[in-house]
Amino acid sequence: MPVAIITGASRGLGLALATGLAEAGWDLVIDGRDAATLAQAAAGVPRDVTALPGDVTDPAHRMALVAAADRLGGADLLVNNAGILGPSPQPRLADYPLEVLRDVYEVNVVAPLALAQLALPGLRTRGGAIVNVTSDAAVEAYEGWGGYGSAKAAVEQASRILAAEEPAVRVWWVDPGDLRTRMHQEAFPGEDISDRPEPVTVVPAFRRLVERRPPSGRIRLADLMAGVPA
Repeated sequence: MPVAIITGASRGLGLALATGLAEAGWDLVIDGRDAATLAQAAAGVPRDVTALPGDVTDPAHRMALVAAADRLGGADLLVNNAGILGPSPQPRLADYPLEVLRDVYEVNVVAPLALAQLALPGLRTRGGAIVNVTSDAAVEAYEGWGGYGSAKAAVEQASRILAAEEPAVRVWWVDPGDLRTRMHQEAFPGEDISDRPEPVTVVPAFRRLVERRPPSGRIRLADLMAGVPA
């Protein structure tokens, strides 16, 4: 069976992707910062998974994720989904606390690259793939999104360069669109975001991506939805 590492899989998009890949027969290594929430999420996935609580900014935790995948035969797919928004409500850049901005970059930019570095030797051997979850905030100048948006822009450029440097590995930076997640709610405190679709709605498009393996590049899951069975 193919093996995937999915970070930030205790809820939201990460959990939806984990469930979708499990249903397709993948073996999974998933993580989340809260052990109880992660255990509850893993119990609901329709397949035995290896659930490792921890923080992706912790080098020992990253090593444990790759080691767990190696015990299953080695990762064929790395999904860097874990991330943080930053302050809520989000401040303008003129007022953004720099110590918090460093945390946003550490979680959203540095940690995904560090985990990719550990996984790359095996991914090269198996012709695997890396998914870096991004956002339209990486390419659009939304007021108040300077911290998160600039971090995702950095992820996208790092992904482009990684794709150029690693021809044996597919590298996709994937924009899932606006979804009804806790992070999205934090971005709009006090507002009703019930009009946003649930994360599970993009799972068929994500499975189409990993099954069809298009060339490395920026992927909008909405663009893959056409022709995807409901």
